[in-house]
Amino acid sequence: MSALAQQQQALLEALFTSPGTHAALDAWLEPHTGRGLMAYRANGHALAERSLRATYPVMAELLGDENLAPLARELWHQHPPARGDLAQWGDALPGFLQPHPQLTDLPYLADVARIEWALHRAAGEPDADLDAPSFARLSSEDPQHLALRLAPGTAVFTSRWPVASLVAAHRPEEGDSQPSLQEVAERLRDGVGESAVVWRRGLRPCMRACTRAEATLLRATLRGDSLPDALNALAAHGDDIDLATWLAEAVQEGLLLGVVDAREATSPTPSPKKETP
Repeated sequence: MSALAQQQQALLEALFTSPGTHAALDAWLEPHTGRGLMAYRANGHALAERSLRATYPVMAELLGDENLAPLARELWHQHPPARGDLAQWGDALPGFLQPHPQLTDLPYLADVARIEWALHRAAGEPDADLDAPSFARLSSEDPQHLALRLAPGTAVFTSRWPVASLVAAHRPEEGDSQPSLQEVAERLRDGVGESAVVWRRGLRPCMRACTRAEATLLRATLRGDSLPDALNALAAHGDDIDLATWLAEAVQEGLLLGVVDAREATSPTPSPKKETP
């Protein structure tokens, strides 16, 4: 490696390594970069805070400015960006929050962050159109060979906390479905758990609460299960759903886009593996 390449590598390490972590590196860089290094570090921290605030607005509001800045710096150094596009940075935050010792009074924060990251990802998913004629296949073909096609960015979450209410209460775009902060506080106090579904409708990422039965059906669909297998998954969990009503409502809100061959069914977005028990 050339001397220039070594210097560039050392500078990158200094930018993404917490100050004071490697005293020898800091001592070597100080006479070479001086205040410039401090300025780069400060700029990186500011970028990290702005990026988290844009991607996780609800989490940022719940934390407050005085807590968001140090958290952004800590995440920046422990999980530095792997790409030049900072819109792709921040996916490690939910797992980072889960065991954080200073956030034990906000145990629902990691689950809120998971939903917000799914909303962020959904915004960048490719376009997909409704295939209305495909629903005729439900009455003309063997349903064992059919599966449902969900909207881009679809993801399902289940939490021991009222996470759907928490997110919706801080998202003005939810409109009439937005619960009040008092209602959210009551659900937190009562230990109400909730499931949530995220999807993209047109160009807008959407989120709403869903029942346990709907969450089960959606997870099975995301796995690529045929429609009968998805309904069997419901029965295995002791759940039931009015399928005709759900199909109509899901199509109307843009969550369900069509019917496809079960062999070709693929998940638009992998359903998150981590859930709060």
